[in-house]
Amino acid sequence: MKICTSCLERFSAPNWKCPACQYSPIRMDRILSFAPDLAEANDGFSPSDFAKLANLEAGHFWFRSRNRLIIWALKRYFPEAENFLELGCGTGFVLMGLERAFPHLQLSGGDAYSVGLKYASDRLSRTALYQLDAKSVPFEGEFDVVGAFDVLEHVEDDVAMLFSMRNAIKLGGGALITVPQHPFLWSALDECSCHKRRYSRQDLLKKVKSAGFEIVRVTSFVTSLFPFMMLSRFIQKKKPKENFDAFMEFKINPVLNRFLEGFLKIEGQLLKTGLSFPVGGSLLMVAKRV
Repeated sequence: MKICTSCLERFSAPNWKCPACQYSPIRMDRILSFAPDLAEANDGFSPSDFAKLANLEAGHFWFRSRNRLIIWALKRYFPEAENFLELGCGTGFVLMGLERAFPHLQLSGGDAYSVGLKYASDRLSRTALYQLDAKSVPFEGEFDVVGAFDVLEHVEDDVAMLFSMRNAIKLGGGALITVPQHPFLWSALDECSCHKRRYSRQDLLKKVKSAGFEIVRVTSFVTSLFPFMMLSRFIQKKKPKENFDAFMEFKINPVLNRFLEGFLKIEGQLLKTGLSFPVGGSLLMVAKRV
């Protein structure tokens, strides 16, 4: 079901012209724009970072490992899903992996930033893309699964986004969520990345439940590299924050990059057995709408 962002009418027409008020969203090439006031700038992310991300993601161990985890979780917990929406899809790297892994899954992606969506549009061949506000998703009961991967921490009112996610999910459907974990790891990297917070497990559980979800699985990941993360954050705190380069952490020697990815591959295999880790750089949560 579609929701008119002008008058809030619910409708199921094949196009986006509201039958009540005749409103239609702006079309930017193949992208429909529902929140044009957020398209160029807001406080959730730096638009200039999208170009850097687009060049780094495909080769970096962390992004590659997270994609494998997301693909596995979608197959494991929602094997009957027919459609999927990613909120905060950025440059489309996750959706690119999903296009390859799920040739019959109907995919959609939404992001506030038009610049990120332009990269996604170039990368993706069959995904519907929307420029939107994640706190006001223009769908109701539409998707089997909605994903938000390292997005909630960028949103001031993360609970409003969780409610919006739930509203877009069909009864019996669910959500896949990843967030950075452990507030004590807060550093200049979080500040430069426009994070509003890092999550404790209990904080995320409380917020997701309050939005009307039932928790299916929660586990830390990037656990095997946790000691290195703690050391890195400790060093960051000792350095002046002026002129801090948030992307220095992504510039890794290729041999070391493969070595670290190998650690996370082993970790991923352990997660697939049902083992859940209590600590790690990030949290994965699987939840169902109730």
